[in-house]
Amino acid sequence: MKRLRFTEEQIIGVLREAEAGAKTADLARKHGVSEATLYNWKAKYGGLEVSEAKRLRALEDENGRLKRLLADAMLDNAGLKDLLAKKLVTPAAKREAVAHLQALLDVSERRACRVIDADRTVIRYQSRRDDGALREKLRELAHQRRRFGYRRLHILLRREGLTINRKKTQRLYREEGLTVRRRKGRKRAVGARVPAPVSALPNQRWSLDFVHDQMITGRRSRVLNVVDDVTRECLAAVPDTSISGKRVVRELAELIAVRGKPGMIVSDNGTELTSNAVLEWCGDAKVEWHYTTPGKPTQNAFVESFNGRMRDELLNETLFTSLAHAREKITAWADDYNTDRPHSSLGYATPAAFAADLKKQGAAALRIAGGYATQPLASPAQPRNNDAEALIATG
Repeated sequence: MKRLRFTEEQIIGVLREAEAGAKTADLARKHGVSEATLYNWKAKYGGLEVSEAKRLRALEDENGRLKRLLADAMLDNAGLKDLLAKKLVTPAAKREAVAHLQALLDVSERRACRVIDADRTVIRYQSRRDDGALREKLRELAHQRRRFGYRRLHILLRREGLTINRKKTQRLYREEGLTVRRRKGRKRAVGARVPAPVSALPNQRWSLDFVHDQMITGRRSRVLNVVDDVTRECLAAVPDTSISGKRVVRELAELIAVRGKPGMIVSDNGTELTSNAVLEWCGDAKVEWHYTTPGKPTQNAFVESFNGRMRDELLNETLFTSLAHAREKITAWADDYNTDRPHSSLGYATPAAFAADLKKQGAAALRIAGGYATQPLASPAQPRNNDAEALIATG
């Protein structure tokens, strides 16, 4: 049987037999090796003593070990270069990095963990939490409310009886890829940053404005929006292909018959809103009408904000096939806006619930004061930096 390994003493002993005059072929047959092996031994160990041969073998082993260490270090550095742009802070990021190194460098899990200095127990950990139903509900709500962020979706989840932390809602919202990108307008300098005081009761001030749209047939349409500045309620959303000043007066008269006369109406200087029909109606109905400064839409910020929400959540998301279809969808959206949609300026309460609470507070104040209580002057919104409110005229 051919031997697989010879010690230095045996190799040098064979070479000495060759030096003593033995033939190479006889030595190869005797020791079970080829003649080429004997020549290689002679080239490598010829003239060496046993101690010198052992030292040579030790140096070769050490050189091989150093080469392997260098190769491992270069391989680790190559893997780390791919991870320079990634922050390996969270366990999820470390698991992703280990999987990347294993796929890229074809290394073991142990070595990949050593490269990024991660504990193998962290990499092998599998969460026992089952958020499948919660994620499904969140996706369902986000599909229904495509322009809602995680804060409003969190309020809707709580209404469904799912009591979870807001940060968890935000995390799941991001992991599911539901983030809504909003285009921000150019920031402009404003004047006073203190909101103008408003009587904190419904019907103190209404805001009017038009928002334009186009149906699938190419026919243009417009919507007359009326908003209560205190309760943020959508009092009317009237879509039509053309709305004249007389139509505006008729819609306001019908609205006043239901809700009562407002303390003030604020609008821009559009031709429909400055027509003789509107001016005559204001005098007859004794309604104070305030026009904003031309080119200053921020002075009518409440209805402008409402128009933005309507365009973002309804007009940009829906293709209207006809005027009847537009009226149906806009009416349904306005009802949902008042009764179901959380409003951030009202502490995420709905406008209808906020209005009902204000009425209860006003009735309680009147009972306590015996009918002589004055209306509280305060901003109805929660404390927040709403610069646009500072520019709304108070009349």
